[in-house]
Amino acid sequence: MKRIVIGLAAALAMTAAAGAMEPAKTMETSLGTVLVGPEGMTLYTFDKDTQGAAMSACVDKCIENWPPFLAGEGAMAEGEWTLVDVKDADGATKKMWAYDGWPLYYWVKDSVPGDVTGDGVGDVWHVVVTEGSM
Repeated sequence: MKRIVIGLAAALAMTAAAGAMEPAKTMETSLGTVLVGPEGMTLYTFDKDTQGAAMSACVDKCIENWPPFLAGEGAMAEGEWTLVDVKDADGATKKMWAYDGWPLYYWVKDSVPGDVTGDGVGDVWHVVVTEGSM
């Protein structure tokens, strides 16, 4: 199982900059401090993705259950944040956020901010945690 771990300093910087340059923030959950989108919904990585690849490996049914963390039009990547192509359910290519080269996704079964029900699904989906979590 591969899991991305964010350094504590980076996590604190994200929290401080939420809504500024960073597209995501951190939140305390039952699994520790994890990376979440702007609305507080947990973000996940997919083991079938390749770090640094230009395209997400999640397609078809995968995208229906694991919606990509889409970047807004004109989004600018900086530092650990990059933009990756993803094909949506209609086959259109869009830009999604990646952290440290790993594309980020939501899980459709998470219903409230801070839910982490997607962690470990199929042994290929994982939350992004901060140092000292888990």
